[in-house]
Amino acid sequence: MKNLPVDYSLLSPDFMLDAIESIGIRVDSGLLELNSYENRVFQFHDEDHQRFVVKFYRPVRWSDEQIQEEHDFSLQLKSADIDVVAPLQFDGRSLFIYQGYRLAIFPSAGGRPIEVDNLDALESVGRNLGRVHQLASQQSFLYRPTLSIAEFVQAPKQILQQNSFIPKRLETAFFDVYDALEKEITLQYKPDDTQLIRLHGDLHAGNILWRDKVTLLDFDDCRQGPAVQDLWMMLHGERHEQLLQLEVMLEGYEEFCSFDAKQLQLIEPLRGMRMMNYMGWIAKRWDDPAFKRHFAWFTDEEYWQQQVKFLHEQIDNIQKPPLSLIPNY
Repeated sequence: MKNLPVDYSLLSPDFMLDAIESIGIRVDSGLLELNSYENRVFQFHDEDHQRFVVKFYRPVRWSDEQIQEEHDFSLQLKSADIDVVAPLQFDGRSLFIYQGYRLAIFPSAGGRPIEVDNLDALESVGRNLGRVHQLASQQSFLYRPTLSIAEFVQAPKQILQQNSFIPKRLETAFFDVYDALEKEITLQYKPDDTQLIRLHGDLHAGNILWRDKVTLLDFDDCRQGPAVQDLWMMLHGERHEQLLQLEVMLEGYEEFCSFDAKQLQLIEPLRGMRMMNYMGWIAKRWDDPAFKRHFAWFTDEEYWQQQVKFLHEQIDNIQKPPLSLIPNY
């Protein structure tokens, strides 16, 4: 196809309604924008008063094959009666293209974000995730990337170096500590091929709904990686609190899937990689007006002073002994 869109500039309300109706759904409401920066996501209901969510994928981010692989993974989980939000299929298709924009329709799932100090909910997260990983480990992604230092550490540094977000007087301090953290991560983040499985990839509390049961949503960042990547973002607070949360999640997890405790040493390197990738992600998307609106603090000197401090702290965290489990694990 020629002249494919590279941004969201054509996504007017009328354009999006036409795109949805091209699939065969008659929209009988306005489009309520939901909280999403990477994609454009809206809730609506049809003429039968059923609620749906439409996602317009960010142009040029993923290929058709990568998006379809995301869909196939979540549909595979759904068909195994695992509680996930998967795209709806129409005439056997889940991915649609309208004038160059890729879109998908999802059911509107009810619930509230999980509370990370709710131990019953955390055990349910572990149980659900254990089932996900049990199935996920049975085959590999063909098109989705593998979680890597190249993508999450080196690529963000290059983006930051090529732009002028960091105040001149902080550049040396920032990139010195960035390089030091990269060195620590490179020394410790060495998962072997046997530890790499299909992952949700971005399993934080905002991507988990809780209403008597746990439902996982938004597989947009799914990729290959170590299982602990789907666990560590649920850990919060002091070390003893994180240990309790981890033990509760693994109690449910190991009903369905064994966990390699050696992966616990990857938690702090993965946390550092996420911090670095987050800065690069905002910088890469800065031309998107939504990012300038929601992340206006990204150009403040105070923000970059804090990042220098946080990266130093993360080096200390990586150098500390990793979380360890009780002997039963």
